[in-house]
Amino acid sequence: MTGRGLTVIAAVFAVASAALMSAAGGGIQKVLTLERAFPVEQRVELEVLKARDRARHARLLQSFSGGIVDFPVAGTSDPFVVGLYFTKIRLGSPPREFNVQIDTGSDILWVACSSCNNCPHNSGLGIPLNSFDTSASSTVSPISCSDNICASIVQTSSAQCYAESNQCGYSFQYGDLSGTSGFYVSDLLHFDAILGTSSIANSSAPIVFGCSTSLFGDLTKSDRAVDGIFGFGQQDLSVISQLSSRRITPKVFSHCLKGEGNGGGTLVLGEILDPRIVYTPLVRSQPHYNLYLQSIAVNGKLLPIDGAVFKTSGNQGTIVDSGTTLAYLVEGAYDPFLSAITAAVSPSVKQIISKGNQCYLVSTSVAEIFPPVAFNFAGGASMILRPIDYLVHTGFVDGAATWCMGFIKVQSRGTTILGDLVLKDKIFVYDLAHQRIGWADYDCSLSVNVSVTSSKDKFVNAGELSVTSSSSSYLLFKIMHKSDNALLLHILILVWCLFLD
Repeated sequence: MTGRGLTVIAAVFAVASAALMSAAGGGIQKVLTLERAFPVEQRVELEVLKARDRARHARLLQSFSGGIVDFPVAGTSDPFVVGLYFTKIRLGSPPREFNVQIDTGSDILWVACSSCNNCPHNSGLGIPLNSFDTSASSTVSPISCSDNICASIVQTSSAQCYAESNQCGYSFQYGDLSGTSGFYVSDLLHFDAILGTSSIANSSAPIVFGCSTSLFGDLTKSDRAVDGIFGFGQQDLSVISQLSSRRITPKVFSHCLKGEGNGGGTLVLGEILDPRIVYTPLVRSQPHYNLYLQSIAVNGKLLPIDGAVFKTSGNQGTIVDSGTTLAYLVEGAYDPFLSAITAAVSPSVKQIISKGNQCYLVSTSVAEIFPPVAFNFAGGASMILRPIDYLVHTGFVDGAATWCMGFIKVQSRGTTILGDLVLKDKIFVYDLAHQRIGWADYDCSLSVNVSVTSSKDKFVNAGELSVTSSSSSYLLFKIMHKSDNALLLHILILVWCLFLD
């Protein structure tokens, strides 16, 4: 910086001091001093300055509540095309992009580590596969065994200490018996945060996530391979919990998964608003999103099901899980359900068994033949299922379309799982602050309205979420309106801009 620059800064800061004293009637006795973060004679690399700015932006964001973060969604619920929904996230410095499956049935965000020895190298989904290289990020920090974060999550069995390397590691298994192991790191998650009704701030925040060094089961296969899994559970280590605990985002997230065509949809760390949304309470103190399913009706008639089969205890209950492609229904409810569906369509379709599944040969639209189904939950909230929400089109036989039951029977008193087959074409709101889940039928190819305040008196259209704009100017603008010393902040911003020049 030149001597002239220092003179200008000194003059401007003197004006700032005078302005403050004038605004307070001369009652302020303290004069603030401004110092360089780095000495004039010290050469500072650009990456160091950028890392410092990113850390500052993360701190600034922590003073906000109600910010919205939008993620793109790809994939479909069709098991013969993709069978999963995934999104893109950016991690590290410089940021690197990863495709990760959206999974409300688990808690941890993890991506394949560059040291993974059995991770797929290509994907049948037609997407490039990337791995996280800890040596290539200037902002990464390992989580050691002595770290308080490790100590807290070890208690939940989601972590273990590797004493020989002093790394906080993990090893866990999913419901399909696939799994992963690796170690935890902390690095920046980059995102676009909407902090008002129209502007977007490109920012970042440090989060803890997994770097997987080993996969097993279906995760090692290339046909539906992605870079990792984005867990949206309620536990402390989930990204939604990490960001909401620091008031970077609200304690609510929503999705709208498109079922037809190429799929896709909307995923928002925030609350989608729609007047038709009905809510039901979550079962408290459960590791998953358990709901109180009370009854099932086919064509408006309640089925003869003992409500005890839906009771939550141990591995029994009803959960919402976007990481499951189909849907699963406990035996005590499945048999009456299948019988009612078959009885309703038996005069119009031909029944066949294909690979052990109940299927139907249909010569016309299933919407004209198959009955609507209602899953009734606590609080008077019903989820109405169309035929395409409980059937799967598997092909053709003798010119007739083959539709098979998309619900799978769970032996004995197991867990009823509402997967993507049921969740598609609906807004789903996971309101963790109020411990409830809401939904409404919706065309997920359309934009959605998202709340930006806790009082719900303001909202933005999610069609605007892809707009790009300058991050720092907007962040500072918001802070100025939240500050009692707005004039001083205006002047300090000018000083900072001169300082950078």
